[in-house]
Amino acid sequence: MAQPLVTINIAVRNGEKYIPWCLDSVLKQSYPHEKIELNILDNNSTDNTKEIINNLKTGNEDLSITKFSLFEKEENLGMWPGQEWLLEKSNGKYIIALSVDVLLDSNFIKNAIEIIEADNKIGALQAKIYRAEPITMGGNLKLKKTNTIDTLGFEIYKSRRSVNIAHGEKDEGQYSKSTEIFGVEGAVPLFRHEALKNIKIDGYIIDPDFFWYGDDLDLAWRMNVFGWKQIYAPNVIAWHDRQTTKTLAGGKLKNFIKIRKTIPQFKRRLDYRNWFFAVIKNDYLSNFLHDLPRILKRQIMLWSYFLIFEPWMFLEMPHIVKGIPKMLKRRREVIKKAKITPKDIRKWFK
Repeated sequence: MAQPLVTINIAVRNGEKYIPWCLDSVLKQSYPHEKIELNILDNNSTDNTKEIINNLKTGNEDLSITKFSLFEKEENLGMWPGQEWLLEKSNGKYIIALSVDVLLDSNFIKNAIEIIEADNKIGALQAKIYRAEPITMGGNLKLKKTNTIDTLGFEIYKSRRSVNIAHGEKDEGQYSKSTEIFGVEGAVPLFRHEALKNIKIDGYIIDPDFFWYGDDLDLAWRMNVFGWKQIYAPNVIAWHDRQTTKTLAGGKLKNFIKIRKTIPQFKRRLDYRNWFFAVIKNDYLSNFLHDLPRILKRQIMLWSYFLIFEPWMFLEMPHIVKGIPKMLKRRREVIKKAKITPKDIRKWFK
């Protein structure tokens, strides 16, 4: 089997809690280290993140055999804009967009490359990601690996609500088969570099107006529209300490409220705004109209909830209205470059 160069890109800000564990899992990869390029962008950290990285770089022989670069910014570009910046420095045939709070299984890269090399229509690969639980032992933080599923990628509903597949479920072998999915989630997706270049819109892979949150949904949707497959691979494994939404809503309002309260206000606002923009940019009009009753029903329920429990969400409306002309411009480019029909993508709306 060919062993192409793989680039691992990490955009981090104030990640001192996680960076030692994250990098340790990179160093333990069974894939040949001379075939790994590691790029880290520090987004103006104010903690010891840079010092930890530099200490690992100078004090670990394993790291020295990896193509390694640390870049520093005097501003916080954000997670996905930071990833886009790192792409300009990336030489790999495949790109792993690694979040700092993720641990990789030692065979992560090896198994992923075996799958994606077998089909040049695969644009992105989704790992089986379990939950990692932070624990303190002897005054030191450790990440405990669990068999609780964090995500197997995105699925999307006719209401245009997107969720993490199997989030919060115990793994009992029920997701042991590889399958095509609507979209890869943003914790640790592996991309074909060619596919990322192919889906650029208005000169960008990642929409610069998103900044943070929802970027991965926008990217995954566009990858679908441009005809690239996204595959869930159960033998490509990682663990993620997700900071919010660690429990399932269970369909009950009190659980929904409980979960919402764990999410910072700015994230809730960005989540909704960027979801709205992703729909405008990527949804075929015929599909949107076909599912309009479901979409309106969910929006009425959401805004009724916002009115009662989160009235500050209405402060997002001016930002949304202001951004619509830009999104419509980018939408025209998306639809112009689309490779699949509305019927082809309609199969994903559950």
